This record gives sequence, structure tokens and C-alpha cells, in this order.
Amino acid sequence: MEQVEVEEVEEQLQTEATSGSPSDFLKTVVGHHVVVRLNSGIDYRGILSCLDGYMNIALEGTEEYVNGVLTNTYGDAFVRGNNGSLFGLTPLLSLSWTR
Repeated sequence: MEQVEVEEVEEQLQTEATSGSPSDFLKTVVGHHVVVRLNSGIDYRGILSCLDGYMNIALEGTEEYVNGVLTNTYGDAFVRGNNGSLFGLTPLLSLSWTR
């Protein structure tokens, strides 16, 4: 993605993040690269395929990172919502969610 495109996407996401509800924002990030950090500290990075109201997350092209080191790759992955502690776009911004 070119720098201009990244800046445009970042501006659009920032506007949507501050002007709508959290679920409205999350709907806009489907199809983008995200990082999901589990309560255990393990990161899963991939393309957000879908998510539901319980913050269950489906990722495509998933990579698993432990302490910042790539440890495994998966085609598709499902992360149960109660296992996650952090959700963020890469590299644009990070958002915490609370239950």
C-alpha cells in the first residue's frame, strides 16, 4: 500500500472511530490487517474476515507471534472473544477493548 493510501485510510478510520459507535468502527476494519493479542500475550496477525458481538474474531492468512517472534502460520484462525485483550489495526492504530 502506498503512503498516500495509508494516510487516507488512517484518516478515514480515525474519523469513523470518533464519530460512531465501536461496532460501527469494527465493521469498517473488516478486510484490513489486524493484530489480536491474547490474554496470554501471544499475538495473532492476519486479515480480519469477520467478527461478532461477542468479539469472536475470524482471521485469514494468520501468523502467530510469541515475544515478537514468528512461531507459526495458519490459513484461517478463529479467536474466541473472551481470550483477547487487545485488538488493533497494523500499523495504523491500536484499540483496547474491555468487557
